Amino acid sequence: MSTMTAQREPLNASQTAAENNRSPFVRLTDLIAGIQPGKPIINLSVGEPQHPIPDFVGPVLAAHLNEFGRYPANKGIEPFRKAAAQWLDRRYDLAQPVDPETEVLVLNGTREGLFLGAIAATRWVEPRIGAPAILIPNPFYAAYAAGALAAGCEPVYLPATKASGFLPDLDALDDALLKRTVAFYLASPSNPQGAVASRAYLDKLAALSRRYGFLVFADECYCEIYSVDKPAGMLEAAGSGFTNTIVFHSLSKRSNLPGLRVGFVAGDRNFLAAFLELRNVAAPQVPSPAQHVAIAAYNDEAHVEKNRELYSAKFDLADQIIGDRYGYVRPAGGFFLWLDVSAFGGSEVATKRLWAEAGVRVVPGRYLAREQADGTNPGADYIRVAMVQDSETTAEALHRIVKVFG
Repeated sequence: MSTMTAQREPLNASQTAAENNRSPFVRLTDLIAGIQPGKPIINLSVGEPQHPIPDFVGPVLAAHLNEFGRYPANKGIEPFRKAAAQWLDRRYDLAQPVDPETEVLVLNGTREGLFLGAIAATRWVEPRIGAPAILIPNPFYAAYAAGALAAGCEPVYLPATKASGFLPDLDALDDALLKRTVAFYLASPSNPQGAVASRAYLDKLAALSRRYGFLVFADECYCEIYSVDKPAGMLEAAGSGFTNTIVFHSLSKRSNLPGLRVGFVAGDRNFLAAFLELRNVAAPQVPSPAQHVAIAAYNDEAHVEKNRELYSAKFDLADQIIGDRYGYVRPAGGFFLWLDVSAFGGSEVATKRLWAEAGVRVVPGRYLAREQADGTNPGADYIRVAMVQDSETTAEALHRIVKVFG
């Protein structure tokens, strides 16, 4: 009895665009569908912290349960905005204190803020020439591109490769592109590579934003997970008034509270006033009890330090087990490994092999990036490994990876 192997038809341009705009995790599920994992599953694909939540969460929620019976203000309750502003003042070397009344808004985590921010930006920034563009590091967090497309802007993907320190090369941006730029997304520490922008880099970006009039959307949700030095913040580079600068922060990674869905946006008060107008009609409020948990979280550093120590211990394991394989270098920040698997068929082939032989679930770097004009994809040779499990599970997963690839 003969068998035939179905061949997938090549995708045309519109099909490729539609495929690229799907969730990386949905694409991953499709990629490994029908393949039995070779060992008990270890999921290192989703950047969902698995460390214990802080002890204060339950008692604070219990103390404010009655507030679930009221609609909270969309901008956030005053104590939350004060706590967020005061945390920023303590954490960063700012030219002026953050005004909790006009320079902070609560968010349902950073994702909705990063998405809606692009739509608000198109109402705020008038490009000097041509069609509006939003600049995005490549690879990137999917909400950036989703926001740009929803806002009717051209997403322009800036390669963030090893050659450029895994950050976009600011010197490579031409005048014509910058004149039609509405917003520039930057993640530092970056997801997935773990690169941290220097203060000089942030200063240069701030200067460009003032010169050309675009907004900087700084995604700083990994800022408290770092190896040695605290990452600098975009508000530090913005100077007084925080002109054209918007920063996004979340408790998901800092405090192991991804399910709480609380974060904040801070910066340029004029833009935030316009952003609040959009959120008042387009975004749900954040429950007050959750905001009270956030207040406790931003006023406590002990659990953050313990969290950072847990990640540091797991990167010590990576140093020992991975060593100098697969281009591994301990990242300056974040909790991902960005491993070069070009010698093993590239990101998709390596991902399927890890699943089939080792039961380890990772994300193909190709799914976290887009093809550049020259046809290359900055993530095609990499896999992203989320170091979110406990140390024992992480060590087992790393040993399995080494056993598969050698």
